[in-house]
Amino acid sequence: MKNTLLCTAILLLFCATAFAQEIEGRITDSKGDAIESAYIYNQRTGSHAHSNTKGLFILGQTITGDTLLLNLIGYKNRLVVVQDYPVEVVLQEAPFELEQVVITPELKSLNTISAVNLNLNPVKSSQEILRVVPGLVIGQHAGGGKAEQIFLRGFDIDHGTDISISADGIPVNMVSHAHGQGYADLHFLIPETIEKVDFGKGPYYADKGNFATAGYVNLQTYDKIDQSRVAVEYGDFNTLRAVGLLKLINGSPRHNAYLASEYYLTDGPFESPQNFNRLNLMAKYTGWVSAADKLSLQASLFQSRWDASGQIPLRAVESDLISRFGAIDDTEGGSTSRVNLLARLDHIIDPQTFVRNKLFFSAYDFKLYSNFTFFLNDPVFGDQIRQQENRSIYGVESEFNKRLDLLNTGADIKAGIGFRSDMVEDIELSHTLNRRTTLDAISLGDIIETNFYTYLDAEIELGEWLVNPAIRLDYFDFLYIDHLSLQYISQSENEVFASPKLNISYSPTPYLQLYLKNGIGFHSNDTRVVVARQGRQILPAAYGTDLGLNWKPSGRLLMNAALWHLFLEQEFVYVGDEGVVEPSGKTRRMGVDLGIHYQALNWLFFDTELSYAHARALEEDNGQNYIPLAPAFTASGGFSVTGKSGLNGGLRGRYLADRPANEDNSVVAEGYFVVDMNLSHTYRNFTYGLVIENLFNTEWNETQFNTETRLAYEEESVSEIHFTPGTPFFIKGRVALEF
Repeated sequence: MKNTLLCTAILLLFCATAFAQEIEGRITDSKGDAIESAYIYNQRTGSHAHSNTKGLFILGQTITGDTLLLNLIGYKNRLVVVQDYPVEVVLQEAPFELEQVVITPELKSLNTISAVNLNLNPVKSSQEILRVVPGLVIGQHAGGGKAEQIFLRGFDIDHGTDISISADGIPVNMVSHAHGQGYADLHFLIPETIEKVDFGKGPYYADKGNFATAGYVNLQTYDKIDQSRVAVEYGDFNTLRAVGLLKLINGSPRHNAYLASEYYLTDGPFESPQNFNRLNLMAKYTGWVSAADKLSLQASLFQSRWDASGQIPLRAVESDLISRFGAIDDTEGGSTSRVNLLARLDHIIDPQTFVRNKLFFSAYDFKLYSNFTFFLNDPVFGDQIRQQENRSIYGVESEFNKRLDLLNTGADIKAGIGFRSDMVEDIELSHTLNRRTTLDAISLGDIIETNFYTYLDAEIELGEWLVNPAIRLDYFDFLYIDHLSLQYISQSENEVFASPKLNISYSPTPYLQLYLKNGIGFHSNDTRVVVARQGRQILPAAYGTDLGLNWKPSGRLLMNAALWHLFLEQEFVYVGDEGVVEPSGKTRRMGVDLGIHYQALNWLFFDTELSYAHARALEEDNGQNYIPLAPAFTASGGFSVTGKSGLNGGLRGRYLADRPANEDNSVVAEGYFVVDMNLSHTYRNFTYGLVIENLFNTEWNETQFNTETRLAYEEESVSEIHFTPGTPFFIKGRVALEF
């Protein structure tokens, strides 16, 4: 009897081991270069894997005779029958088609949508970068040099209070910023260098911390370029843009380097010229410094200055005091600069284990002149304010990644640890006159804000199910030194925050995924608010839930939908007369997202993204509980044409519905629908084309606020809509050369 049991146990163990057999493989392109992030799927068992930076992969639960599906957008899908070991596969580049798209079981499979959007509608300006994210709307209201205002999932995020933004892993959001908490200025990125947009909605991702409540966005630049290129653009409003990408290393598959530059000038459509200019420089090297180590070094420089007409009162336009493109105070404007240094080292331990390390530094300067209230507070000199700061950011992160294959189960383990420290000197808010005279120093001091963090994330495969438990732990230390105090005062607070996550997905085929996401996130308060409130609500929490699906019912149709809920312990409210953001009460948002991508013909694509949100404050009476400027309904989409003859184009529209501008909805911010068009043709190494913004010359307001102001001739103040007019019909031409 014992022998029978022993033999049975050995037989079961042998069968389990056979079923759990692993295979190794490598994926390259037609040039022999390794392909990273290719998706490998076993059609018999459902097991899957991704290739690492050397193109290597290990796939469990796979035996001889199994058929593997290999997929990566931009390459032809391949079916490979496992015969020889290791499996060597070459993927051929191919024009984009929706039939290439496979929905992977990972919780970030929605990133497929951003890859589709980028392929069909490449980013053509810095303002378009964030519009790649489905449901995200932006608006500019200070001469083009200021960070855009962001709207997502029922949030007026201002400049970044509830969305975490990074570029190549460098944080873009500025904590305790002179203008607003979470301020995220992406103008240091050159659009032509962007390869991938990684995004997620909700607080469900352990490797994303502060501000990742409504979601996160990480923009990734190319590690290498195939050809050098230069381009020149010229358009209305004295607009000129020159861009160049220069490949520095030829003929070496192990080492790549390039330089990128951009110079941009425009006066804008305003009666007072913006005199806007921006310079971007970037250098990047990526190479294998050993058989197991991939090193990336990156440096960038950004400088910008501009004049602005500011937000103008509706009554001034309706009374013909000024035109829509006029100004009450055209001495607004500012300047900013940023230097980024980044070093990344990927160390491969084995095909299933690697460590990613990054070290970054940013030097940042900011100066902004605004006048939100005109003559409300100072009827003689006006209410112009100056906000400025000098900042240094230091950060280090190390992340360990391990793929485990245990019998019938696979798991991806990710553990990270790191810190970020912001040292801000002379952060200032002052009352000024004509950008020259300081009338009154309102606040002035130094800030040191440090965030230590660690996280553990696991994606466990259970057949067609994927379970993703995760936990993140953050420690914050806030220090503020007040320079206006007669005595030296150093105020400090600290706090620890734990944010658990639990996400589950069900993927019965490579064309369908159902998921349930749950998680807790947070956004930090400004250091000056933290010390003034003596540590109360330093890190208010956000509790989120998503129930959704990603579905590909046919080869040429891709759909995604989600029902979601988000509760915040504390909201941020924009205070127009002070030009700052201050904390408010508890809020709840519920909504639905829907996306559709359809390839009608080989050369014709259609897409649309629809988002509805119901946002309310929980501590106010009904009818008084609207959240100012929270978008209720947004939509975007259009048609794209990609022809083999080199002809490409698109017709894109975006819609933002009316939304409340104050708490009782008695003042409404008007919605808009704007259509843009682009058309280009490539012949040999030349590409020429045009871009038209606001094709139908719609009269629209890009940003709006309900603000109490007083004009110079008025005896009493008036509270009403103040707005920045959206760009009218705007055409620019473009010529590019690759060599």
